[in-house]
Amino acid sequence: MSATRQQTLFHPSKSVLTVSQLTGLLRTTVEGQFSDVWLEGEVSNLRMPGSGHIYCTLKDESSQIRAVLFRSSALRLKFTLQEGMCIIVRGRLTVYEPRGEYQIVLETVEPKGIGALQLAFEQLKARLAAEGLFDEARKKPLPTFPSTIGVVTSPTGAAIRDMLSVLHRRWPILHIILVPVPVQGEGAGQHVADAVALLNEQAVADVIIVGRGGGSMEDLWSFNEEVVVRAVAASRIPIVSAVGHETDVTLTDFAADRRAATPSAAAETVVPVLADVVERLRVLTVRNGHAMARYCVLEQRRLDAYISGLAQVQLRIQREWQRTDGTIGRLKMLVCERVAVSRDLVRQHQRELAGLNPIFYVKRGLSLIPTLVHRLERQILVLSEARKRRIAAIAAQLTHLSPLAILGRGYSILMRARDGTILRSALDAEVDEELVARLAQGELDCTVKRVVPDPLV
Repeated sequence: MSATRQQTLFHPSKSVLTVSQLTGLLRTTVEGQFSDVWLEGEVSNLRMPGSGHIYCTLKDESSQIRAVLFRSSALRLKFTLQEGMCIIVRGRLTVYEPRGEYQIVLETVEPKGIGALQLAFEQLKARLAAEGLFDEARKKPLPTFPSTIGVVTSPTGAAIRDMLSVLHRRWPILHIILVPVPVQGEGAGQHVADAVALLNEQAVADVIIVGRGGGSMEDLWSFNEEVVVRAVAASRIPIVSAVGHETDVTLTDFAADRRAATPSAAAETVVPVLADVVERLRVLTVRNGHAMARYCVLEQRRLDAYISGLAQVQLRIQREWQRTDGTIGRLKMLVCERVAVSRDLVRQHQRELAGLNPIFYVKRGLSLIPTLVHRLERQILVLSEARKRRIAAIAAQLTHLSPLAILGRGYSILMRARDGTILRSALDAEVDEELVARLAQGELDCTVKRVVPDPLV
């Protein structure tokens, strides 16, 4: 190439830059001109490596720009960035020299159309609700008459003064344990969670009040932190959430066993009014005394009626005993008379047999052959045995007819307990009816369990 041609391509008077130099000049120019930029865009290509930095691309309908949120700024982010989310960011424009690309270094990030805290609130609420931390089934009932209450709040705020005033006024005998904590600012949430864990570890409180006075959403944010919500949900002691005013809602309210509109309302929730309880006890004592007096009168009347009924039953039993004794006496007399008549008949027959004895004829001089004498003796023995058997049969029949003998063989006489009526059929009895069984020796009180009719009838 000729010298003329070389002078045409290269101009020694012109400055020639390297790529790095040009990139450095661009970075200095860009950073100087765009040190504070606000952008609106949609998040895409979102990456969150282990370093803690967040990388993404912000785009609109026709353009895009790379963005980075370094770890120090990412830690301050209240909500979670998601793919496709529309955000408004503030940052500074710079050039990433290794690739010669310009990018925006983000300092603040806000979701478009909703505040960052509100979005963080909704995201964390949805995630914890999916874990079941807000389920009603896991909430514990509050004690009716607590003796010790733990209070987790700021020791200098108006909330603690209001709660102490209400608690001492309603339930003066209450023991209060105050665990002082900061209720807003960096690290306040961890202090609240540690205080709840401490009260559970000591296990001296019957119920815990966690709360503070009113404020903005930023002021109340400590009670939306995940560490506080999990500590409240894990508490074995019932917890009442009393954060802010009636319109303020925090995630602690959902995790607590009971939500109170204000700290004062929380104090009214956990304890009753001692004077009301005493008055209620007095009224119940009076009512109980009146009820016991009426009950005693009714029971006395029942006892008197029962004693009167027992006396009538005893009188009826005594009459039946007398009637039974009279019947037995008459039966004994009848048996004795029958036995006496039978004894007289036996003696008469013995006398008749003695008069017919051939021995007497022999003594009077009658001579009988020995054979006849023997036959007569045998006949006398036969007749004598027959008479004895007849007498025994009659005696056995008399014994068989005796009611005492019938009872002695295992039979009994069943009578109604109420009137002494003798039962002759199973159908005469009723289920659960009281009966009296008369045995050969003594009586039995019986209750009918079931009635079985005779299948042959």
